[in-house]
Amino acid sequence: MGAQGISDLYQRQNSDGARTSNKAGRKVVHVTRMWPKRENELLAGGSLYWVIKGLILARQEILGLEEIIGSDHIKRCGIVLSEKIVKTSPKPKRAFQGWRYLTYDQAPPDVGDFSTIEEEIPHSLQLELSRLGVL
Repeated sequence: MGAQGISDLYQRQNSDGARTSNKAGRKVVHVTRMWPKRENELLAGGSLYWVIKGLILARQEILGLEEIIGSDHIKRCGIVLSEKIVKTSPKPKRAFQGWRYLTYDQAPPDVGDFSTIEEEIPHSLQLELSRLGVL
């Protein structure tokens, strides 16, 4: 089951076992099945956009890609992400595999950095405000 909100995404990324470790310390890595075909574009300032309950609500800058081999011995792509989660204007979107290649025109604008101190707007209200073009 996917994250229920940005705060849930944050909690999942910061829970024990959610981060991988290396010599430099712990880092946020999202593991996916396929290696991106347009790797250079992603590493030149690309972001992973998070679709949460039918809305793009946040993004994280992509810092690198790593080969991950699971316990099943299958190679996967580990997308190394910035720890900073940037909130975006809510934009309706079904979950999609093409998230890697949103063009500038397709990507929702940033509205600020996520903070654990701020209260999150309820999802139903975000959806309605998005439909009205307010957010």
